[in-house]
Amino acid sequence: MTLPLMGSHLKNTELLQQITSKLKYLRQEKGLTQEDVYNDTGIHISRIERSKVNITVSTLSALCDYFDIKISDFFKGL
Repeated sequence: MTLPLMGSHLKNTELLQQITSKLKYLRQEKGLTQEDVYNDTGIHISRIERSKVNITVSTLSALCDYFDIKISDFFKGL
């Protein structure tokens, strides 16, 4: 499988959309706004939810901690 390059980074658009959809679901399930997440974490989740950025593992881990979910559980069902 060949993945498109973005600059010097790989970008799997389908996987990125699945991840961002799950993050949006988790945020909405907790009744939080994007502004709430930013104020609490300093992470611009709006950019992530729109799949505008290729999220890092560190950022995903921080968001999983924030949403009280293990990163291993985050990927179940994707």
